[in-house]
Amino acid sequence: MTAPDPDGLLAEQLLRLTRRVHRIQKRHLEHRGLGITPAQSRLLRTLAHYGSPPRMADLAERLEVVPRAVTTLVDGLETAGKVRRVPDPANRRVIRIELTDDGRAALRELRTARRSAAEEILAPLTDEQRAVLGVLLDTLIDGPDDDRGHRHTA
Repeated sequence: MTAPDPDGLLAEQLLRLTRRVHRIQKRHLEHRGLGITPAQSRLLRTLAHYGSPPRMADLAERLEVVPRAVTTLVDGLETAGKVRRVPDPANRRVIRIELTDDGRAALRELRTARRSAAEEILAPLTDEQRAVLGVLLDTLIDGPDDDRGHRHTA
């Protein structure tokens, strides 16, 4: 009999938690009736982080997807009135993507849905357990120490 693989078990638990988070977030999104897919939600959140409207290629790079995938997402969001294509003021051949007022309103709803989903997921934990989980997640998100023994920070 082989010994249990604790790292394999942790990996499986992380994958199961990720799937659960996605399922619950999707349910909260559907409950709000926004008509936005999780992929479109991610694009809207990414778009909101830019100081000025990005190019499609910028979005594709940030989202780590092929440009065609961004085109499909933008097409759907544009049809829904959440984003619009605008010409670059410095180069009319370049198209940039900006949020509309409806897109900003949808982002507020998305944040509320994500917060509700997080509350549902974290409900079984005590305040102390949440604090410990936060430290553990920060450690995993920040990655390994650098060569000087310092933690990477975002």
